[in-house]
Amino acid sequence: MGTAERSRQILEGAIQFFATHGLEGQLRDLAKSIGITHALLYHYYPTKQALIDAVYQEVFVERWNPGWDELLDNEQLSVEDKLTRFYDDYINEALTRDFVRILVYSGLTDRTITERFFEMLRQRLFPRLIRETRRHRGASLRGKASRRELELLTGLHGGFFYIPLQRWVYGQAVYGAPAPQSYDQALVRDRVRAYLVATEALFSAGAPAPASPVRRTVRRSQARRPKETT
Repeated sequence: MGTAERSRQILEGAIQFFATHGLEGQLRDLAKSIGITHALLYHYYPTKQALIDAVYQEVFVERWNPGWDELLDNEQLSVEDKLTRFYDDYINEALTRDFVRILVYSGLTDRTITERFFEMLRQRLFPRLIRETRRHRGASLRGKASRRELELLTGLHGGFFYIPLQRWVYGQAVYGAPAPQSYDQALVRDRVRAYLVATEALFSAGAPAPASPVRRTVRRSQARRPKETT
């Protein structure tokens, strides 16, 4: 087996191993499951972190479809169609067993993968979704998203993540359809529509105020109140 083929074998084996046993699984056990020596594994990946970094790149970065960016930037489509098409593909193509389980395991341990992945979402996906939500409501806002906007969007995104979580972590069929059957696009559209309807109340009173840190100051007049005398 050539160098490239062997490296690929180790990486694919590591993805399945970490998805099954978690990121705290021992590399000695990983090497045994692949059918290679512990020394050979370290020859290709000198540290466990180097292997985890390669797994993150393969499972999370490389699987991000650049076509999703183009889809969400397409001004010819309605916002409802954009979000429906994106999440339909995202659920059924990206949120695989290894993706979901490795992300959950990372969140329960060192969080190195979860922090990088969520930062990618904050940089690459969420600003586009906020922009499209504002466009749907006819709001010409360009500033930082408000706390309410982000909470509403997180509810939509997290709701879609719960679907593969049912399959790959809880081991439950999704609406009676066992994996790997695709999640119905009509159900995706229902969730998207519910989200867009909810945004009506958010924007009806004008632009939502941007998120700001909570201040714990007390007015001087309220700091000390004289006791009532009887």
